[in-house]
This record gives sequence, C-alpha cells and structure tokens, in this order.
Amino acid sequence: MEIIERSEQWGERYRSWNAKQSNGLEQLKGYPFVENSRAPFTPSRRAITMTNLAVIVSAGAYIDGTGPFDTNAPGGDFDLREIPTDIELRDLRFAARGYDSSFVQQDANVQVPLERLREFESNRVIGQIAPVFWSFCGFIPDARRFAEETIPQLLERLARYDVQAALLVPASLLCHQSVSLAARAIEQTRLPTMTLGVDREILENARPPRAGYYDGKPGSVAGEPNWPQHQRRVLDEALRWIEPMGQPGIRKLAVELETKVEIARGER
Repeated sequence: MEIIERSEQWGERYRSWNAKQSNGLEQLKGYPFVENSRAPFTPSRRAITMTNLAVIVSAGAYIDGTGPFDTNAPGGDFDLREIPTDIELRDLRFAARGYDSSFVQQDANVQVPLERLREFESNRVIGQIAPVFWSFCGFIPDARRFAEETIPQLLERLARYDVQAALLVPASLLCHQSVSLAARAIEQTRLPTMTLGVDREILENARPPRAGYYDGKPGSVAGEPNWPQHQRRVLDEALRWIEPMGQPGIRKLAVELETKVEIARGER
C-alpha cells in the first residue's frame, strides 16, 4: 500500500501550489493536503503492558548544543534526529515551525512526553520505552520528498531496536499529515502504531492506521502544560487502544469529558 496514494498526481498539485508561494507559507492557504482512501493495518499481538514502545515526535526537538532544524526551508527540513530517552527534558530545545512554542517552553512533556511514559513504565502500564526516540521537524509541505527521504531513514533506525509498537506525536497541523504518513509506512513493516492528534480532518485525509484525537491545541498535543494528570489521561487512553483495535480507525478520546468533570469538581 502506498504511503501517499496517487503520489504522482499529488506531486503535480503540490508543485502548482508551491509555484504560487512567495510568503505566508505558515498559513498553508490552498495547500493540497494528502488524501488517502485506505490505511494499512497490523494487529497488535502483544499486550501494551509487555510492549517495548518507540516514540516518534515531530516538534523539532533537538539536543541543546547541537544544530537546530532549518525552519526556513521552503519544502521542510528532512533531517531525522535520534535522541536517548533518558535525556533530561531541560536539555532539549525546539525548532518550532507551524505551532505555538509557548506550551513546550512551559513543559516539554506536551510534545515529548518522556516523563509520563517513564511513569507508565514504572507503573507497568507499558513494558518499556525504547532506549532512543526519534525527532523531526514535521512542518513539511513537500510530503512526497518526506516519504522518499526521511521515512526510509526512520524505518531503518526502528529496525535496529526490538520495538513492538510506536507512538507518534505531531505538533503543528501539517505535522498531523507528516506523522500520519510515517505511521502508514511503519505499519507496513508489521509494527502497530498509534498517532495522537488534535485535528480530525487532517487525520482522516492522511489516514494513519490508528489515531486518537481530542479538542486540544497544536503545540500541546500530548496534554496541557504543567498538568500531568491531563497528559497521563491522553496518553493512557490512546495507548490502551493499540491492542484491542482490529481494523484501522480514528477515535475521539474521552479525555474532554473527564476533564470537564474534573474542572466542575474544582480539581483543576
């Protein structure tokens, strides 16, 4: 199954759109979002409590002291970073493109939820986190080049680790497309995936194999900053869907209802 269905036709639409751009690229006016009709799917054969989980983020996270992603590249930056998961979040920096960086500056867990996942590992919600995670700058208008250059690098790196599932976390609206395409490719290597999101329409267009979305904000997709319980709720519900899902699907998380109840009780 293709990562981008009718890739040649999409490439023509992208070139036509790109030729008209002079400025205001961040607004994506008239951008030809990828529209896939089907999704690949790999059933999970392992309980999440026994799973070695790969984490893939698109917020442009990089280690302090290393070079940042290029946020001015017209078609996007196609670099891929491999970062140890035992890193202190304060040692991460973010090349924010297409999303409000104020959330991640308050609390990096909203886009790189390593502290929450370490808690999950300690409490046996998941088996373990892979020793490294992967980061790219997901505001990539040239989706076809991303599929041809970056995704093969990601698949090659994933194959080096004994991971049994992957969690993908977008940052910007366009990141939703990028991580969805990555999830489609990963699933075809027989690894189940879960994509978080806050924009249902883009997810439905790109068709990742599994996705959980809620009414959140770009730049704060893995929960609200400095609210660990909200972050746990988002991640826990999404991850627990990996195993029971028997076919491709995009589901709305119940986190909003639970959050409203919590606020009404004065607990937040």
